[in-house]
Order: sequence, then C-alpha cells, then structure tokens
Amino acid sequence: MRNTERLREKMGVYFVVGTQDCGYSAARTLEIVEQALKGGAGTLQLRDKGSKLTREEKARLGAEMKRLAHQYQAIFFVNDDVDLAIDLQADGVHVGQEDMHLKDVRALVGESMYIGVSAGTVEEAREAMAGGADCIGVGAMYATASKADAGEPIGPAGLGQIREAVGGSLPIVGIGGITLENAAAVLAAGADGVAVISAISKAASPEQAARELNEVVNRTRNGQPR
Repeated sequence: MRNTERLREKMGVYFVVGTQDCGYSAARTLEIVEQALKGGAGTLQLRDKGSKLTREEKARLGAEMKRLAHQYQAIFFVNDDVDLAIDLQADGVHVGQEDMHLKDVRALVGESMYIGVSAGTVEEAREAMAGGADCIGVGAMYATASKADAGEPIGPAGLGQIREAVGGSLPIVGIGGITLENAAAVLAAGADGVAVISAISKAASPEQAARELNEVVNRTRNGQPR
C-alpha cells in the first residue's frame, strides 16, 4: 500500500525532467537524472513534452529513469500519461487540473500507485484532497520558462494559504521558478519539498545543484537557520 510519510520524506527535492530540458537527447537526460539522484533528489518525474520521441522510445526512457530512481532509493512518477505509468509500473502518476478526473485515475492505476495533482488555488487543493490525492504540486511559485502551462505565480503566500486550508496531513511540493536562492521561502511557507526543472537540468553540475537544494531542505526540516 501507499506510504504517505515515505513520499513526504522523499519529495524534499523533486526533479521533474524530460528530453526537452536536456537538449532533446534521451542519453543526456539519463546522465542528468543520475547526477541529480546522486546529489540527493528523492523523487523523479518523467515529464516529456513536445519531444520527438516515439511511444516506444518514451517508454524506454521511462523504464531507465525508473531503474535509476530505484537504484538510488527514489520514487518515480510519470506526468499526465496514465497508460504509460501503468505500463511502466511507476510508483506514481501526476495529473493536472485539465487531465482525467481523480476517481477515474484511481480506478485505472489501483490502490498501490501514488497520485499527485496540480493545484493553484485553495479550492483546487481541497478538491484534490477530498478526491484522495496522495500529494499536490502547488504553483506556480515564481515565473518560469520551463512550463508553458504554469499559470500566474501565486508565490509562497499562496502556498501558505493552501497549506492552511488542507492541514498538515497532505504532502505539498512547490513548483515553478524555484531556485537555490528562493527554495527556503517556499519551504518556510509550508511545502514539504521543492519541485524543480531547470535549477538542476541547466546547472553546470546537476549533482551539486541537487545536493545544495537537499541541504536547504534538510536545514529547514531540522529547524536550522537558512
């Protein structure tokens, strides 16, 4: 069965990535993924948007990402594509507000797979919680060029309102424009973790970027100065 506390622990640094973030190269994507995992990313999400991968190539990339994630004791999610998540036996699937209804997703994936849901408002977050989501991705925190569908930023203040509305039982990860410099503010607002794309994929050293983000998360969790 799903372990919400393990998910909360592992989503401190949540790396979202696809070939579009890595020069449209599956090989380069896997290199960056492994560096991020070495640096301490605890959750990995395949989000391949606008690439030229065939269905078979995307499945192969996902299978390798899952293998690497499990090698480093990380959790593996697939974004949006419920069928692919099922085929890969992913640990989780993440869906947006415009995607399949939560109850229909659960009926397809069964009781063992995590379901993450995007939320940008208190109402959306409450609906996700009531529908049985295992975690929510809240954003956009800041302006971002990595996700064309990110919407207007709600900032840490907006995340704080969502945290207050859903209480402490539902894991929350902030997403959208998060960097090493602003991650602490997102965590201080009530996030259990930070989901990033370019902060790791575009870094000179993805491993070091993930490690530094992980240090910010750990300091926050331990109540130390940021």
